[in-house]
Amino acid sequence: MERYGFGVDIGGTTCKIGFFDSKGVMLDKWEIKTNTENSGVSILDDIAREINIKLTQEKIDKDRILGIGIGVPGPVMSDGTVNQCVNLGWGVFNVEKEMERKTGIRVKAANDANIAALGEMWQGGATGYSNIVMITLGTGVGGGIVIEGKILSGAEGAGGELGHISVNDTETESCSCGKKGCLEQYASATGIVRMARKKLLSKHVPTILEDKTVLTAKDIFDAAKKGDDVSCELVKELGEVLGTALATIACVVNPEIFIFGGGVSNAGNILLDVTRKSFSNKTFHICRKAKFALAKLGNDAGIYGGMRLVMEER
Repeated sequence: MERYGFGVDIGGTTCKIGFFDSKGVMLDKWEIKTNTENSGVSILDDIAREINIKLTQEKIDKDRILGIGIGVPGPVMSDGTVNQCVNLGWGVFNVEKEMERKTGIRVKAANDANIAALGEMWQGGATGYSNIVMITLGTGVGGGIVIEGKILSGAEGAGGELGHISVNDTETESCSCGKKGCLEQYASATGIVRMARKKLLSKHVPTILEDKTVLTAKDIFDAAKKGDDVSCELVKELGEVLGTALATIACVVNPEIFIFGGGVSNAGNILLDVTRKSFSNKTFHICRKAKFALAKLGNDAGIYGGMRLVMEER
């Protein structure tokens, strides 16, 4: 008798839901709006309703469901307790128990970036490896760590919060977390634009970036690929900061491969090359063997990781 499962990736704007067979083949996927009103009280109810609708449509009994794997945008402890999700309005509660109560189906939950890393290990850019670090470079910087095929969540569920590694003791501006000098302030899309604006104000060097009314990270990488000196300097600075941070991480967890995801990773090899160079210069010699690769699953990484999580925990 064929069995099935669901992978769910809860984001601040939408909840992505994937429906899989027991072999990990995605049979369907869809999105619903994340309703963050009233401290996100209806989010799990909305997801539960969608799952019940799908089971009714497919004429599948709940006893044929392996489980529901959920990625949450915040720290999740090993027992399924969410340790606050600011952008959902959630406080501290056990998301696994609550979702099981609403659906009558076994539930496993983890941080969304960690689940994305698990998905990339399973069917994405890190297929064939069991020790990986995934770093997501978007509006912010996130990360996921998988060791011997298992998510490293830490005591309070904050394992993999790579964006808040301190990389600059002299920074005067604050990160979104309240600290100063976090990796996120330099390696995110907003971070590299911030660095560019500072450089444009302090240097009077001709650059095609001056023609941009609204400057984006993509503009900077595109200009660097064309040989623009200022943009090349910015990309080099980003690579040095990011490579140094990854060199430190490698000395702690010794991954086989680093996977780069998020919008900034679309820059491709120009980003990987400058980061790899800095990494090789800074890390412990044994750790230099780590490979660098781009994520392959895109926005689906979380739902693949959610399904993998329930398959692992059978």
